[in-house]
Amino acid sequence: MNAKFNHSTSLTIASVDEILKKAQQYSLENELNFTGSVPPTEAWFLVEQGHAILVDVRTNEERKFVGYVPESIHVAWATGTSFNRNPRFTKELENKVGKDQTILLLCRSGKRSALAAEAAFKAGFNHVYNVLEGFEGDLNEQHQRNQNNGWRIHHLPWLQD
Repeated sequence: MNAKFNHSTSLTIASVDEILKKAQQYSLENELNFTGSVPPTEAWFLVEQGHAILVDVRTNEERKFVGYVPESIHVAWATGTSFNRNPRFTKELENKVGKDQTILLLCRSGKRSALAAEAAFKAGFNHVYNVLEGFEGDLNEQHQRNQNNGWRIHHLPWLQD
């Protein structure tokens, strides 16, 4: 597959296989208990090319008030404002996407989606990846998100109700 130029980030993105291999290498180097992790721009490239399904694991409230990626599938890792763990997460994920798909999990900062990826991998999802940086990114020195990194900082598609 040829490399593709991503206008939103001015980066040349390598083939799907190279992206997934790099993500798997990241998993090995960081001793992760799931398939791998990808940066937001590469995650969007995989989704755009039809090679992966993006699953938002944030709460309904986060999606409604902060925003969401169009055409993403929603399976909450936790629910409500108290972030109670969803005991049906892996079953709901399987019902919506199936265990044989390449799945990219997205949360606010990449931490909950990593936990969700680990749970999914243990449940038999063999191609489950975490989206690094998440939708809003890491906190900056003033404890604010959407400043340093994250899906929105990379000017990737998103909507807000």
